[in-house]
Amino acid sequence: MGLGRLQAWMLGLPTAVVYGSLALFISVLHNVFLLYYVDTFVSVYKINKTAFWVGETVFLLWNSLNDPLFGWLSDRQFLSSQPRSGAGLSSRAVVLARVRALGWHGPLLALSFLAFWVPWAPAGLQFLLCLCLYDGFLTLVDLHHHALLADLALSAHDRTHLNFYCSLFSAAGSLSVFASYAFWNKEDFSSFRTFCVALATGSGLGFMGATRLLRRRVEAAGREPECPALAVDGGLCGEELLVGCKEAGSITLGQYLQQLARHRNFLWFVGMDLVQVFHCHFNSNFFPLFLEHLLSDHISLSTGSFLLGISYVAPHLNNLYFLPLCRRWGVYAVVRGLFLLKLGLSLLMLLAGPDRPGLLCLFIASNRVFTEGTCKLLTLVVTDLVDEDLVLNHRKQAASALLFGMVALVTKPGQTFAPLLGTWLLCFYTGHDLFQQPPLAPVGSAQPWPEPPAPPPAQAPTLRQGCFYLLVLVPITCAVLQLFTWSQFTLHGRRLHMVKAQRQNLSRAQTLEVKMV
Repeated sequence: MGLGRLQAWMLGLPTAVVYGSLALFISVLHNVFLLYYVDTFVSVYKINKTAFWVGETVFLLWNSLNDPLFGWLSDRQFLSSQPRSGAGLSSRAVVLARVRALGWHGPLLALSFLAFWVPWAPAGLQFLLCLCLYDGFLTLVDLHHHALLADLALSAHDRTHLNFYCSLFSAAGSLSVFASYAFWNKEDFSSFRTFCVALATGSGLGFMGATRLLRRRVEAAGREPECPALAVDGGLCGEELLVGCKEAGSITLGQYLQQLARHRNFLWFVGMDLVQVFHCHFNSNFFPLFLEHLLSDHISLSTGSFLLGISYVAPHLNNLYFLPLCRRWGVYAVVRGLFLLKLGLSLLMLLAGPDRPGLLCLFIASNRVFTEGTCKLLTLVVTDLVDEDLVLNHRKQAASALLFGMVALVTKPGQTFAPLLGTWLLCFYTGHDLFQQPPLAPVGSAQPWPEPPAPPPAQAPTLRQGCFYLLVLVPITCAVLQLFTWSQFTLHGRRLHMVKAQRQNLSRAQTLEVKMV
């Protein structure tokens, strides 16, 4: 009886909750991966510097190319103007295809996560293979998960509703960062390895359960046209088949890229998002450095560790407040407000100077939280671009995963530019080269860096001043660039309403009915 009641309760969960839970099973793994994979290979497996940089270079190329590659492989069947084997593809069939893919790739992501924490090959080879394998499955999971956001829902209200639960479950998943500190021990790695096995097992089983629930709901909607069980969520009702588009044959990748090059809002968005990705990773890369050189005399090690941990959780909690604002004012207005807030806080910090420890502590933390939070909101903008791409090019089915992949292709170089440009600016202004001089042990960092010799008194203020100007001038520059590019983005307000209305009309004309979740 107890098992039957549990199954009935799970079947009664809202679709948005089941969809959002997938974010939990991703974040519990990925946050631990980000914090510990480098330290594991450097301090535990003793990888040499050459193998480390070769692995990171190959990973950079693979990380940039696999998004559009997997997106194209996933969506090319939806871009052909004639259905395969004479069978039509419905909106429900697209959703089912993505859910089935998540059901396979989610558990494989958990297995690839486990491959980091058990030595099974020479350190350099294992580092390269583990990074590429893990990132490959992570890309597949992210692409299908984000694409479902565009395929399950059409209205901005429904998409923010889905994204709300993603933020809620991502915040819960980020708690694995705090739990990991209790198990992390480089001298006795077995307890941390057991912790990772528990995380991977829970994540893999969670993916299997959540995708099975989603699949049963979508299949049930096909059997019952009225679909009362999904009506509360606004489920996918009715089984409508696609007919051919005006074009003949299948669209090639070259033709798709030409169409994308003419998509004006896409080009302005990726320009803005490239700066956003740069700023997010700049904050992550230099967070410990700013704590050390600007606040080490004013905060304890435990306070720094807490700031580092809370910076992973707070952006998701922050979005629980901003997503209702997106429903009321629109994503465009909220994102523009966050850019203005970033500019205003940075200018205020610049005027206040580096000798306000309380204000500095608040600014360093809030700068990372608001910047990361903005990244979470931009997923909603990409789903609107999916709608506009479908309408502009009269597609029979939205190429959701492919468009997310193309956005990632253009913006992921910001991950590389952030540490390169940041260290160059610091060296240019202060003469302090982080690669040639032993760095300070950063407050709250998981990586134990060797203690350097004390710098001459005359150099210390210069390095501190350089860190301060780097802290405030980078967000000022990013905010100005983003406000300009965002002002050129027109997919909001009346135009956004027109695109959504045209998508609905186009769907009816092609007998493809897209319902809201």
